[in-house]
Amino acid sequence: MENNTQQISHEVTIYAEPIFQIGNFQVTNSLITSWFAVLVILVLSVAIRIKLKKIPGKLQHIFEIILDGALSLVDQVTNNRKISEKIFPLVFTLFVFILVNNWLGLLPILGSFGFVMNEGAHSVFVPFLRSGTADINTTLALSIVFVLGANVFGIFTIGLWKTFNKYVNLKALGSIFTKVWKDPVVLLVAPINFFVGLLELIGEMAKVASLSFRLFGNIFAGEVLLVSMGAIFAFVVPGPFLFLEIFIGLIQALIFALLATVYFTIAAQDHSEHEPARSEDHSGGEHKEVHA
Repeated sequence: MENNTQQISHEVTIYAEPIFQIGNFQVTNSLITSWFAVLVILVLSVAIRIKLKKIPGKLQHIFEIILDGALSLVDQVTNNRKISEKIFPLVFTLFVFILVNNWLGLLPILGSFGFVMNEGAHSVFVPFLRSGTADINTTLALSIVFVLGANVFGIFTIGLWKTFNKYVNLKALGSIFTKVWKDPVVLLVAPINFFVGLLELIGEMAKVASLSFRLFGNIFAGEVLLVSMGAIFAFVVPGPFLFLEIFIGLIQALIFALLATVYFTIAAQDHSEHEPARSEDHSGGEHKEVHA
């Protein structure tokens, strides 16, 4: 669109565009969308809570079906209803927050509000709202919080020492001095177990990268696709792509929430309970495996 001698373009940047500042704190359009998503979830939650009845209405009945199905899905991952009930509020809230963020970025009416910023010879249109999950800062923060949260959950479930030994296996190194006379193989096995723990620690960092970049990449690519199709084919052709991105937004929210459930479940398991311990049978002089 031409405005006198200047060309106004709508460019999709890989970073979130700043809208205004509060002191030294810069507020971006993706942050505004995240705040708006929280507001939508809060209003919806309060509305459901106010209308909560012993004999459910249509809206309450729909949400009860959704919650029951979601809890059953978490049960399939944890295989433990007690663990499911503890982590379900967290992972379901995460799912809803990501889903609302994904879908808000797809609404054409929200992306049409913004301001024009002059950049030299041309002007760029900056929208007020942009999907929060299309900003790597948002997905990275979510990933860090839930990976750390899974380890904190593990500490409360199986204890600090066992959680620490998953990553820095001091127990394996200590077994060299306590078991070497009975089982010399421990000289080989114990260092391997120790370094496996360090690999687990690296794996926690990989989880953060995997969660954040997967969600960010899919949502950002979807927004770029819609903008590109809208610029090339106007309004009719991008319709199928919009429905495709709605489906992708749902799938990505579900994948993120399920992976978070898996991480919480793994953190709550004591792997040492399944490790075979070798003891000496003094009557026959033979070794046998005893499972803890």
